Amino acid sequence: MNILPLVTYSVLGLTYLGLALGYIPGLRMNRATIALVGPAFLIGLGTLNLQEAWQAIDANTIVFLLSMMVVNAHLAAAGFFRRSLLGLLRLTRSPLGLLVVFTFGSGILSALFLNDTIALIFTPLALNLTKSLRLNPTPYLLAVAGGTNIGSVATLGGNPQNILIGSFSGISYLDFLQALIPVAWAGLVIQIGWLWLLYPDVRSTQPCEYLPTQRDGIYPPLFYKSILVTTGLLIAFVLGLPLAKSALVAASLLLITRQIKPERILRQVDWNLLVMFSGLFILTRAVQKLNLLQPFIYAVNSSLSLLGATVILSNLISNVPAVLLLQPLIPHGNTQFWLLLAAGSTLAGNLTLFGSVANLIVVEASASLGSRLTFWEHLRFGVPLTVATLALTYLWVH
Repeated sequence: MNILPLVTYSVLGLTYLGLALGYIPGLRMNRATIALVGPAFLIGLGTLNLQEAWQAIDANTIVFLLSMMVVNAHLAAAGFFRRSLLGLLRLTRSPLGLLVVFTFGSGILSALFLNDTIALIFTPLALNLTKSLRLNPTPYLLAVAGGTNIGSVATLGGNPQNILIGSFSGISYLDFLQALIPVAWAGLVIQIGWLWLLYPDVRSTQPCEYLPTQRDGIYPPLFYKSILVTTGLLIAFVLGLPLAKSALVAASLLLITRQIKPERILRQVDWNLLVMFSGLFILTRAVQKLNLLQPFIYAVNSSLSLLGATVILSNLISNVPAVLLLQPLIPHGNTQFWLLLAAGSTLAGNLTLFGSVANLIVVEASASLGSRLTFWEHLRFGVPLTVATLALTYLWVH
């Protein structure tokens, strides 16, 4: 009896289970190591050879993601994100005004930069501010988590799954922006309305007793250089220049410096995410080679079924693996399906606390600072918001 197919399918099943859970019970493994070990076993079993595995990795996606992390690290080190938020906070002193600021601030910046970066930076700022003003931090943490997910829908550089879709679909940065920015904008408004209903404390438009003054903490030479290079990068995106190549040039220009040690920047690069992406590319190639995508073919025969499959898979195995599994089934020129895949996989992240990395960043960062955001607290916020924004997406894109 040939047990090789059974072993191969078992490896695939355990790998996707580990990716869904984020760990392997009894072992110290995270998604990055699971995405590396699973394909390694498949190569060892002969499902793929090393050459096929190497060719499966999409260089454009990896280069774009790495380059954007370097750009974001320079902006963070220069104090750009902190100054942006504090500048917005000077516009209002009321609980409702602060909710609007955190929602739109995190949403807009997530559209321009990676959503995980914004979640990581905004969470401690939101906690410190609400503590100083004696406000309940929960609605503001939810505003950051939901806002980063919803805002990142708008652009090809807003989150990792959109970066993937930009690489596969051939949709230009500006066309993608024009198609999905109304969804992101309306989604942020819906989020504010839903938090207003859930938390009566945020409805007040009366100014708080005092707004704590905080220094911007910027480093002028690095700040202005980072702003100049990033502005040039965004212009390149709008002009339709190649995303990965433009981002790589921008990152390289920022790395030529006398102002900051390279170790400080490279420590901010999420190498785990890059390893996970590489492993997932190989894993998806193995799934294709084993002809296991056949059951999903029925999921792309209509826009509604595609959106449903995207949401389900995104919450079962996470959004990036879901996009990699579904993308081979979408015709290259079917812009509507690519947009539904992008929006569905991103907005599905708001469904549960574990639906996106941005959510987990907010939870972990807030817990380390003494605040707790529970699964059920997020669920009552996330489920109606996800249903509403997905319905809006379907009506708009379809």
